[in-house]
Amino acid sequence: MEKKRTPLYIFYLISLLVIGIDQIVKMAVHFNMTKGSQGQIQIFGDWFKLHYLTNPGMAFGMEIGFIDNGKLVLTIFRLGAMVAIGYYLYTLYKKEHSNGLLICIAMILGGAIGNLVDSIFYGVWLDNAPFDAPTPWFYGQVVDMFYIDIWEGRIADWVPIIGGDYMALWPVFNVADASIFLGITFILIFQKRYFGSHEEKEEQKAELAETEN
Repeated sequence: MEKKRTPLYIFYLISLLVIGIDQIVKMAVHFNMTKGSQGQIQIFGDWFKLHYLTNPGMAFGMEIGFIDNGKLVLTIFRLGAMVAIGYYLYTLYKKEHSNGLLICIAMILGGAIGNLVDSIFYGVWLDNAPFDAPTPWFYGQVVDMFYIDIWEGRIADWVPIIGGDYMALWPVFNVADASIFLGITFILIFQKRYFGSHEEKEEQKAELAETEN
C-alpha cells in the first residue's frame, strides 16, 4: 500500500508559522526594548545577548550604496525571491521530493517573507524608515535582536591587508535569518539524501514504465 503524502498546504503552513514567530518576536523587541547597548539583555554570559538594532540593508547591515534607491531595489528583489521560492516549493512537491527538502524550502520561504514584511511595512507601522527615504513604503528596516559575541579586538599587524585594524565578529540576526540559515544548512548536509533518493525514485518509475510498455 502506497504511503499517503503530506498535503502541500502543510508546508506553506510551516512558512506561515515561521513568519508568525518572527513577527511576534520583532514586535515584542520593538515595544519592550531600548535600541543599542543601553537596552541589551544578557542571555548566556557575555556571548549570547538580546540586542535591538535595525538593519537598513542585507545581512550584517550591508547596503546597495552604488545605485540610487538601493533599499527599494533590495526590497523588490526580496519580493521577487519570495515568489520564486514559493513556486519552487510547489514544483518540488509536484515532483514528489522528500518531506525533509520541502520543510527546508518552507523554512527559507518563511524567513524570506518575514524580512520582507519589515522592508515593506515597518517604515509605516514602526516609523523606522531611514531619515532620507523619499517614502516609508518599501524602505522599512529589518529588526534584529539575537547577538552572538564571537570575538572583538585588534587584528595582529602581521595579518595581510587587515593587520592592525580593529574588528568585531558579532552577528546580530532574527528568527527569519535563523530559519533561512537552518534551511540552507540542512539542504547542504543532507543533499545526497534529498536529491539522490528522488533520482532513484524517478529511475524506478522510468524502468517500471518501460516494463509495462
